[in-house]
Amino acid sequence: MTVPVFRFAPSSNGALHLGHAYSAMLNYRLARKADGRFLLRIEDIDTSRCSPEREQAIYRDLEWLGIEWELPVRRQSDHFEDYRAALDRLEDANLIYPSFMTRGDLRAFIAEAEAEGTLWPRDPDGAPLFPSLDRERSPSERKRLIANGAPFAWRLDIENACAALGHGIDWDEEGAGPQGQTGLIPADPRAWGDVVIARKETPTSYHLAVTVDDAVQGITHVVRGRDLFFATAVHRLIQELMGLPVPRYHHHALIRDLDGRKLSKSQGDTGIAALRQAGATPADIARMVGLDEVT
Repeated sequence: MTVPVFRFAPSSNGALHLGHAYSAMLNYRLARKADGRFLLRIEDIDTSRCSPEREQAIYRDLEWLGIEWELPVRRQSDHFEDYRAALDRLEDANLIYPSFMTRGDLRAFIAEAEAEGTLWPRDPDGAPLFPSLDRERSPSERKRLIANGAPFAWRLDIENACAALGHGIDWDEEGAGPQGQTGLIPADPRAWGDVVIARKETPTSYHLAVTVDDAVQGITHVVRGRDLFFATAVHRLIQELMGLPVPRYHHHALIRDLDGRKLSKSQGDTGIAALRQAGATPADIARMVGLDEVT
């Protein structure tokens, strides 16, 4: 009988807030209810924004909440070789390509197209899909640009990847999507276009790292926020392309402020440490996130 394995995977680029507390406590509660394991992963591929000090703050917050995790903690920055190996496999299969358009180039290209009346397609998060210019470059042009030191990112060729797969994919949703979707969910990776799969200086992106990590750690249940519901399609595609095991998914409700906005580190929303210093208790935090009512 397979032992259920859950995980909480925060990024060490800022303080944990109530949304993180809810996700961590829910994962921990579900793991204990299932007599399973609970793992902690530090997602720190963005080495310019993540820091050891912020990582230590995460440990303090989780310990205060009464959460216990297995050691050692998997820190993504220690495992770039795992992502590099996965990236090499995708490159060998001709499923990725170097992309040289900068964010400024992309904005200008799409603005021009829309000024001419083109309704540019967008992904489920509302970002414009990547145009085909870089995908259509010749091998010789790509080599020349790389040799000249042009910065680039690796993008997944979504059409080639879906064609290589040759069949539809889905996932088992035990939570619910933004519109209440549950049960067996058809995955639509094409909705995301040619997503970034790695950077020139970092051999991975969130999509690749999280998929590889879940497989390496033997995660059987991925419990995370509904803001990642549709992105699961990309993760399922990578799993199928690489022959990785498929966990069950549970996308939970997001904790929002009084205006209905999702809590965010970048917006400076009140952190768990600040609430603790103001006199809150772990039981207060559980009540604040409605742990018994919100799933």
